[in-house]
Amino acid sequence: MGRAELHEGHRRVSGGLARAAVFGVNDGLVSNVSLILGFAGSGADASVVRLAGLAGAVAGAISMAAGEWISISAQNELVAREVAIERRELVRNAETETAELATMYESQGIAADTARKAAEDVMSDTEIALRVHTREEMGVDPADLPSAFGAAAISLVCFVFGALLPVIPWFTDSTGFAPAAISVTIGVVAAAIVGAIIGRFAERSITKSVLRQVAIVLVACAVTYAIGEVVGINIS
Repeated sequence: MGRAELHEGHRRVSGGLARAAVFGVNDGLVSNVSLILGFAGSGADASVVRLAGLAGAVAGAISMAAGEWISISAQNELVAREVAIERRELVRNAETETAELATMYESQGIAADTARKAAEDVMSDTEIALRVHTREEMGVDPADLPSAFGAAAISLVCFVFGALLPVIPWFTDSTGFAPAAISVTIGVVAAAIVGAIIGRFAERSITKSVLRQVAIVLVACAVTYAIGEVVGINIS
């Protein structure tokens, strides 16, 4: 008997929680470090920059969490509606649904007789048939939908974490270039870490992922700092 083939298990990538965590940290970091640099470029006092950073962290976290909750809730409601329609069809048009499932199996290389028998076996249990049909037709498992509240909570916490990092230097009373430079440094280091994590788990080039994330932060900071300088000069 041949030796069984060994391979690594697949990581769980469904559910949206990992996406919410990564996006939360990244969005909090990019949006708040650029906001802070905009105020710093205008020559605002450290207390003003600090207040702007804290307000941006709270407002952004609430907005992002609400957006995650609404998005996933709406998606789950749409899936639930389609699943209900499919459940109704399985009862009302069992023969048609059986033939449809058999055709799907045939398209995957299974012989016609075997495909028909497999489809009939699946259709003998309504709940199993429902899960199989929804996976084949819609690419979802009705028993494994993402949690809207979970994604919202993770998004909120991760956004706050990312957004507060560049605010740290402004808790001193110093103004000018020094705290701004430290904020940018923190932003670059944090962006590099996020990029490395994305690259590692996606099994893509870590260097490219890091450079991409760092470039986004630097461009955002440069643009908002320049705007801050222009606005500050015009106001003064």
